[in-house]
Amino acid sequence: MLAFIVRRVIAAFGILLAGTFIAYVLVALSGDPLAQLRQSNEPGIEDRIANMTERLDLDTPVPLRYLKWLGGAAQCVVPFVGTCDLGQSVRGQDVSALLADAMVATLQLITVATVTAVIIGVLVGIVTALRQYTRLDYSATFASFVFVSLPIFWFAVLLKQYIAIDLNDWLADPTVSLPAAAIVGVISGLIWGSIVGGDRRRVLTSFAVAFVATGGALLLLSASGWFRSPGLGPVVVGVVGVAAAVGLTAVVAGFRYRNVLYAALATAGAGIVANLAFDPLLTDPTWGTLFLLLLLAVAVAVGIGYAIGGLQRRQAISTSVWVAVIMAFTITADRMLTAWDNYYEFVGGRVVATFGARTPNYDGGTWGNLLDTVTHLALPTLALMLVSLATYSRYTRASMLEVMNQDYVRTARSKGLTDRTVIVRHALRNGLIPVTTLVAFDLAGLIGGAVITETVFGWQGMGFMFVEALRNTDPNPAMAFFLVTGIVAVLFNMLADIAYAYLDPRIRLG
Repeated sequence: MLAFIVRRVIAAFGILLAGTFIAYVLVALSGDPLAQLRQSNEPGIEDRIANMTERLDLDTPVPLRYLKWLGGAAQCVVPFVGTCDLGQSVRGQDVSALLADAMVATLQLITVATVTAVIIGVLVGIVTALRQYTRLDYSATFASFVFVSLPIFWFAVLLKQYIAIDLNDWLADPTVSLPAAAIVGVISGLIWGSIVGGDRRRVLTSFAVAFVATGGALLLLSASGWFRSPGLGPVVVGVVGVAAAVGLTAVVAGFRYRNVLYAALATAGAGIVANLAFDPLLTDPTWGTLFLLLLLAVAVAVGIGYAIGGLQRRQAISTSVWVAVIMAFTITADRMLTAWDNYYEFVGGRVVATFGARTPNYDGGTWGNLLDTVTHLALPTLALMLVSLATYSRYTRASMLEVMNQDYVRTARSKGLTDRTVIVRHALRNGLIPVTTLVAFDLAGLIGGAVITETVFGWQGMGFMFVEALRNTDPNPAMAFFLVTGIVAVLFNMLADIAYAYLDPRIRLG
């Protein structure tokens, strides 16, 4: 493995060197940064031209200019060797600072979208593969093709109209009428009827239960005024923790091994107690405090899994850790919603943002600023997630169907192993190999900037920076874009190769 990584790093260095040189030459020859200045008749234009020529080093031949740029870029890639220097833009801005801001914006945008799309897409793909040619499979297939075929710019505009504008208007008087609750209940019933499946009686029963539960919950929340001042509270946090413990135990170990279930429930109980005990500390914490509390939660979960797990200690630890993480995010969401009233008043009721990454001049503390970030991320994240989710679900379904017909899966079933064991321990790991390749390429591409999405939602990330650099014939920001995307592409391809060996031990990277 070590020899493989060393070889890949050396090869990556050569690829990046050749790629950045070609890109630098093409960018340098693509246009004249001084073109607009040369056409101007303003006083002192000669001094401005001379200043920009010196700042961009335009008098130096392109190959020598590339070597100077490479020397500064190397200090950005290799830590502790010097100060990162990617030159200046045509406007005199430090490109390193521009790149840092753009990368933070892009990472905020793509992290939640990609992680959510991968998790939900893989789960949908697995379930539809196991329920091939059922109502659920047909429904998911139809939805996947719809989302894949949607032009992202048109889909983003629809989200802005029907989620942001209409939802913000509804929040001015958030009441749910009986017909609206009935329509949502019907949609929920159709979804759950497809998920549960079975004969007609079972489908109708699932539809009726989902219809009544969903419609009734909406009417109850509307009558109680929850939509005016939303929140979760300790009860919901506790219910989520217990549900996570039971659900993860069913997936990871099954209920045959009660020690795993007991460890997961004990972790959920510890989370409920911690939520109440740390209430003063969670009123307005720093991000450092929240990170330390997350580490503490994981450590406690590991301890509980180790102490209670018994012979299934490894499964108990992994299940407990995931329960702790889920509870941590649920508690975070609960605390974030405490800032709702103040934020709603500040933005004049337009809670779902449609432009930019943050609300100007707003400072609502840790929870208020987090709520502001979430409301700005909601629409672009949803646009990216739904399109990517469809792709992941189809690849996972196809891969799982192929794997489930392999001889070793049939052999595992013939040995008497449970369906959960066959799917999770045998089929799933091999079925995820093609998806791993897709995730690696997708992440590498998205870090380069979701150009269309960033443009529609005014998100000043990597894609926005690159488009502006091309528009203004600005070589250094364009080269910063190529540098980051090149490094990320090579890095994620190497990580994908390493993940292959973990998912399938038959693959050796020596």
